[in-house]
Amino acid sequence: MTTAAAKNTGAWLSFTYIFFVFAVGMMLLGIWAMPADLWIKGYLAMGTVSMLGAAFTLAKTVCDEQEAKRFANRLDDAKAERLLMEVGRGTA
Repeated sequence: MTTAAAKNTGAWLSFTYIFFVFAVGMMLLGIWAMPADLWIKGYLAMGTVSMLGAAFTLAKTVCDEQEAKRFANRLDDAKAERLLMEVGRGTA
């Protein structure tokens, strides 16, 4: 039994990229327009960049873990199927 990986539509991919750029732009615009000293704006901008990096790292790690589990499950399924075929040949 094989399962095909779910494919995202072009519209969904476009939406996610556009919304990401929009969200980052609005965050930076909000920091720039804030009535605060430059060092406070810089601190908030650095925090935003760090949070973005952490979010990307977390998403990549979760994706890699799921892919590794999926691969391990496929290996286990293939081993079980081979064993069943060998047992079936031996008794037939």
